[in-house]
Amino acid sequence: MSGIADVARLAGVSKSTASRALSGGGYVAAETRERVEEAAATMGFVASSSATSLVTGRHLNVAMLTPSVTRWFFTEVIEGVEGALADSDFDLTLYRLGSGADARRRVFDYFLMRKRVDAVIAVGVALSTVEVDVLRTLGRPIVGIGGPIAGIPTLGIDDTAASRTMTEHLLELGHTRLLHFGGDRDEQRGFSIQAQRLRGFRAAVRAARIDPGHDFVRTPFSIQGGYETAMRELADPRTRPTAVVAACDEIAIGVILAARELGIDVPQQLSVVGVDDHHLASLFGLTTLRQHPSRQGSTAVRMVLEALATPMDATAPVSQTTNVNVVVRSSTAPPAT
Repeated sequence: MSGIADVARLAGVSKSTASRALSGGGYVAAETRERVEEAAATMGFVASSSATSLVTGRHLNVAMLTPSVTRWFFTEVIEGVEGALADSDFDLTLYRLGSGADARRRVFDYFLMRKRVDAVIAVGVALSTVEVDVLRTLGRPIVGIGGPIAGIPTLGIDDTAASRTMTEHLLELGHTRLLHFGGDRDEQRGFSIQAQRLRGFRAAVRAARIDPGHDFVRTPFSIQGGYETAMRELADPRTRPTAVVAACDEIAIGVILAARELGIDVPQQLSVVGVDDHHLASLFGLTTLRQHPSRQGSTAVRMVLEALATPMDATAPVSQTTNVNVVVRSSTAPPAT
């Protein structure tokens, strides 16, 4: 097996120069670096990440904290993070934070302290002050996705505004009998997204001077949850709304499936909107708000890599609202007269 000494001998340089050329640590003339890289390629030599770490102080590894690896939003963010890191030759170490306090504490107190990482990206995780302090002891950049975290740069959408925008779309079409299918507020984690989206819905309805009466149905954040709730809420035509504002696309898709089973035409008898632009949304003709989670992941990577190159300005804004756009499809129309 070839070693750094063999590469140096073939390139006609010292071992220290060969090491600097392959690790990126210290100055090496471009011509010399190219000669060393060609020698390494010829001999099939790959620099040890441990050795590179000793030279550069970097581990080429970013830790990502997330409460889920199966929900659509989180998988999209992971894809964006992973792609951006691969382009930068960084590895990704993923930590799923379970609901148990002990398991979560072990991640912060043991795994993150033991593993060698250059930066941390927290997705959908509302870090406590204690947890932030633990991460800061690593002396590594931290970026959050999904909501504001005190003292940490974050990015995400305005969930209240997102829900209000989609509700206003229905109001502009002429709907006055609206119902919000939202997440279980007693089980919500992270940044209280369910409560914010309910707040946006109610703000839009209130501004339109409409009293919908029964306006909220607690619904699990899933296609199955939307389906089961809609089967109950839409069965009676006397109390059925003309439009449903779903807190996420997965709920909205479940509502559309239930409407089909109940013989309710979408959108002639029922309009449905969601938030996210789930990859299944277009298949169901769902009108929704696209929030680009993969782009949020790649943006977070850019932020931590920039911070590794140049420490973040402590006076800079610590929260960024990412761009969204409304995607109008076939699930919405004016109410039947």
